[in-house]
Amino acid sequence: MASGNFDHPAQRGGPPRRNLSATTLKLLIAGGFGVGKTTMVGSVSEVPPLHTEEALTAASASVDDLTGVEHKTTTTVALDFGRITINPELILYLFGTPGQDRFWFMWDELAIGALGAVVLADTRRLESCFPALDFFERRGLPFVVGVNCFDHAYRYGTEEVRSALEVDPQVPVLLCDARDKESTKQVLMTLIQHVMRTGRDLARTH
Repeated sequence: MASGNFDHPAQRGGPPRRNLSATTLKLLIAGGFGVGKTTMVGSVSEVPPLHTEEALTAASASVDDLTGVEHKTTTTVALDFGRITINPELILYLFGTPGQDRFWFMWDELAIGALGAVVLADTRRLESCFPALDFFERRGLPFVVGVNCFDHAYRYGTEEVRSALEVDPQVPVLLCDARDKESTKQVLMTLIQHVMRTGRDLARTH
């Protein structure tokens, strides 16, 4: 990879331009309800991110578990979409998945063509990311675990989280802040490196 620079001409005053010869990668941002997927996509997208959020209502109170995220007032009902140019040769398309189980039917569609995924975890509700872990493990899709460090949440170490989630030792686990652009960049770069490494390992076994 020639560069890890995510800066784009649009950030210097010019409109973003699509290099038709560039490689494009589709990546998913997944995890439980209220874990920060929409925030992560928005923190790094070079274009105004597309959100499909709807307000939480009293009618959904018996369906959506707000334990630990009582302040949340909206929910993603289809997907979040953003784009980042790493360098002129590589563009990432980010698709955030809906978190509630009643929208999980969208995951199969969103996973088509994806090369890897970020599974966001919240230490206050680690169990909320188990469905995403199971989903990607069953499909053999490379993923990394990003532990979103919410304010006032207990800061577990990465190995504590790895043990609690029982993820493979080869799966990267890292702390992050989904609100912070640089932190999100680091998570995405780690995912790309993991995807490349997984591909090389598979090639050597065939």
